[in-house]
Amino acid sequence: MPEPERSQPVRVASRDNPLVKQLRRLARNGSAYRKLGQFWIEGDHLCRAALERQLRPSTLVVADSHVSRVPLSWMQAAVRTVVLTDALFEGISALESPGRIGFVLELPALADPRAGVPTVVLDRIQDAGNVGSILRSAAAFGFRQVLALQGTAGLWSPKVLRAGMGAHFALDLVEGLDAAAVLATGLPLVVTSSHQGRDLHRTQLPRPCAWVFGHEGQGVGPLLMERAEVAVQIAQPGGEESLNVAAAAAVCLYESCRPA
Repeated sequence: MPEPERSQPVRVASRDNPLVKQLRRLARNGSAYRKLGQFWIEGDHLCRAALERQLRPSTLVVADSHVSRVPLSWMQAAVRTVVLTDALFEGISALESPGRIGFVLELPALADPRAGVPTVVLDRIQDAGNVGSILRSAAAFGFRQVLALQGTAGLWSPKVLRAGMGAHFALDLVEGLDAAAVLATGLPLVVTSSHQGRDLHRTQLPRPCAWVFGHEGQGVGPLLMERAEVAVQIAQPGGEESLNVAAAAAVCLYESCRPA
């Protein structure tokens, strides 16, 4: 069968074009997605991850020098294709080495936290790299719901999306919550502490549960700490005082998904 024709892309060469201004906001402003109801991903890896999860980009954006490398299926998946000059694409990108291709996608509809689902709770974790890394661990170890309390880095911000490496598209994400919303799920809470709690590798963990990972400096907030069913600590025979929160989360989530 003959190859289907490509839809005609729209070419943009002006930095004052409204779409270019919008793309620059989405790519460089960590909270713009909340106002615009859309988010931006850049580079082959993230774009491929979104398509593998059957997401449909509202806009495929590609640098002029990269057009010939874009798979036909990617153009067909997008509602529209926009080609920017290389200089314009570099101007919107926040990456040191621009990815030359990106998607604009619609922000998922707001949802309520669900009960009975293996869950990760992010309590005011502010570093985007830590948040994205925890999302990757959650997706890898089967924790499909992530609840972010107010004060946590924006889950759909460009830096968190890059650090998540596509994990977003395998997860149900709810942000802007307070501690009461977490408690309302009825899930048993498991918290970590570097100074108290049972040894993780000797503890029978509830299943399903909600793992709570807290602020990089202050830890888990007092209400969730008080209401936790289990507090654990990670053995560190090397003698360090504590682990980075993303590293601790990876250890805890792996331990939680091991066969009982």
